[in-house]
Amino acid sequence: MKLRELAITYFKRRGYNIELDVIIEGMSGVQRKFDMIVSREGEKRPVWIKDWKRTVGVNIAIGLDKASADVGLKDPILIANKFSDHAKAYAKRKRIDLLTSRDLIM
Repeated sequence: MKLRELAITYFKRRGYNIELDVIIEGMSGVQRKFDMIVSREGEKRPVWIKDWKRTVGVNIAIGLDKASADVGLKDPILIANKFSDHAKAYAKRKRIDLLTSRDLIM
């Protein structure tokens, strides 16, 4: 099953409302694209999904962090099959939740 479908099921089970393929203009004037915006009880969180065979590196985590901050959203979520140690360390410091397919299935 594709990561996107797993993510939709995962968030629905947790009571989130899901908006797919959202484009928001940031304070910088740049159009920011998110695979999903999940929301519940007043919290709105941006989501990027990288359904790649390779490991997702710190550059992607930094990109999501910057895009989220630019549009004024907190606590972004990055979904991928595998993350580099640098990406994990950065995500921990910046409060980015990293989810793998294993996390979505459980």
